[in-house]
Amino acid sequence: MPAHEHESDTTDPLARERAHLAASRSALRAMREDAQALDIRDVTANWVNAAVLQAQIDERIKSLADLSHTPLFFGRLDYLHRVGGELAEGAEGEQFYIGRRHVHDADGDPMVIDWRAPVSQPFYRASRKDPQDVGQRRRFGYTGGELTAYEDEHLSDPAEAEQTSKLLQAEIERPRVGPMRDIVATIQPEQDEIVRSGLGGTVCVQGGPGTGKTAVGLHRVAYLLYAHRERLARTGTLVIGPNRSFLHYIEQVLPALGELEVKQATVDDLVTRAGVEVRGTDPADAAVVKGDARMAEVLRRAVRSHVTPPTEPVVVVRGSRRWRIPAYELAEIVTELLARDMRYGAAHEALPQRIAHAVLVRMEEAGEAPDDRVQNAVARNPAVKAAVKAIWPVVDPAKLVLRLLSDAEFLAAHAEGLLDEDEQKTILWTKPARSVKSAKWSAADAVLIDEASDLVARTHSLGHVVLDEAQDLSPMQYRAVGRRCTTGSATVLGDLAQGTTPWSTESWAQALHHLGKPDAVVEELTAGFRVPREVIAYASRLLPVISPGLAAVESVRESPGSLEVRRVAGPAELDAAVLAECEASLTREGSIGLIAADARIPVLAEALTAAGHAYLSPGEETSAESRLTLVPASLAKGLEYDYVVLDEPAAVVDGEPDERTGLRRLYVALTRAVSGLTVVHAAELPDRLAAPGA
Repeated sequence: MPAHEHESDTTDPLARERAHLAASRSALRAMREDAQALDIRDVTANWVNAAVLQAQIDERIKSLADLSHTPLFFGRLDYLHRVGGELAEGAEGEQFYIGRRHVHDADGDPMVIDWRAPVSQPFYRASRKDPQDVGQRRRFGYTGGELTAYEDEHLSDPAEAEQTSKLLQAEIERPRVGPMRDIVATIQPEQDEIVRSGLGGTVCVQGGPGTGKTAVGLHRVAYLLYAHRERLARTGTLVIGPNRSFLHYIEQVLPALGELEVKQATVDDLVTRAGVEVRGTDPADAAVVKGDARMAEVLRRAVRSHVTPPTEPVVVVRGSRRWRIPAYELAEIVTELLARDMRYGAAHEALPQRIAHAVLVRMEEAGEAPDDRVQNAVARNPAVKAAVKAIWPVVDPAKLVLRLLSDAEFLAAHAEGLLDEDEQKTILWTKPARSVKSAKWSAADAVLIDEASDLVARTHSLGHVVLDEAQDLSPMQYRAVGRRCTTGSATVLGDLAQGTTPWSTESWAQALHHLGKPDAVVEELTAGFRVPREVIAYASRLLPVISPGLAAVESVRESPGSLEVRRVAGPAELDAAVLAECEASLTREGSIGLIAADARIPVLAEALTAAGHAYLSPGEETSAESRLTLVPASLAKGLEYDYVVLDEPAAVVDGEPDERTGLRRLYVALTRAVSGLTVVHAAELPDRLAAPGA
């Protein structure tokens, strides 16, 4: 299965493939020009239709752009028989080029098939055991957008031995300069099964470092948009990441997969509301209590406590008649609304109509014939409005949470049997804020306000949500995400061993329960494709401590010499040693990440600047001129670099509130390297790392 390099003979296969690439690019350009030339002046009835149609055309023009550094196709399938027709022996086979989007020629015949189309599936799944009618699978190698090599597998030829694809391996190991992209060619069979699973079900993917779980999630949303475009165009899709740096890192992937319009957000973005500015931070113990699922019931009780049983009748005057609804009947209406467990706001809207209906019943009994207009008028009657205000007043979610966190008696009344006295004291503000606007809200407070808001009015549900680095969410954060897909589905991605918050989840069953998707299928990816075997084995020494029972990643990449652990004499020599390792890494091709405890970042920034090294912040795009990123350990999750220099592991561990969280943070930092990791330390290493072969 050799990779064929370019030869001077213009009739060789590589030259023909290059010709097909050039022709495909020309065809794509023609498709774009056709879309740009569309004249809609005579086909729309009014300006609204014209605006909608023009927006659709503009979106199509945008989707037909040729991304110069993204291969238009990366593979070819030669089927033994004609696809979709009679599969009789001897029938003419068909050949399909597999790429990031569909391209056709002037006659409408396909030149490139979208990777998401059913006919493309065997590119990822066909094997010698199950060739799926594929005679030959061809992979293409690119350098800077130019087709430079190809490699063939004859899946139906028993004489050809099965081998690992060198081009696929090279693509997986290719140095990354710039954001995460061009990953569509590297999806593995077990990953493709998850990618193409149906829209109706929620999937949870447990995957260690380098197993491609983020790639799976992004491919899945792109596939679902292809397979269910109309439905998801109506209901919407969303990718949720842990922080802005991570979202910036992955934002180039979806266009390379054929998708342009997918919204991205952090959980903090989701729950932020106008007038509620997050300016404060919680101590770890307070954040844990605020993030506990019990807070949902505390809030539910607090919201419903605003309902006051009626003690006075309602008297509605219309003309010369007075209609009286006694207190006991009003109480029955209120009891029935409470029993239905409606959203508080929906019940507030329903109550005046229920009272008005009771008035209409009396009118009919008296021989009148009122209609809906009369009922609506009665519902707006001052006496009815006054009763509703007294019985079921409007609740402002932010003011409610403000009171819970400021008023010890109010909190105690609604946390009884749920939170003990110490937990209540932990979350009460020592200096109560005067107003919603002046309060120094924390991120956990914003989640509480979001929960209260949903108790008042239902949160809009999307068709599909991808949640990455999910292990770090609190139960209340899971509920916030779950509200965004109550009528849709989700793809949940994470690694329990990388949970670095004091409230991180202990099991996926627990997390999926809080998400509202207890029946989700949990898939585990254990084959590592990105992190070298030496590096992942070193980091995995921590697993028995940080996540007992979790399977270690088995890396398929052998890269001798990819790990170096260097001890220096003392703290005084540390900065110079780290700087020297960064300079050594810069002599190699690819990106470099200098990862350090957050407290060490200012010192290292000063040392880099003094030495004349420009550096980037996490998420900023690397380029040929600037390839070194200074990464606080707290922001390293989800990112990857060709070479990583890890500064003082002990400081990374000590920077967290407890040892387990610190060791998990260290595990994350140790597994960001794609080609090589150098650990530089003056202090003693954690026990598990210090013991060879542990």
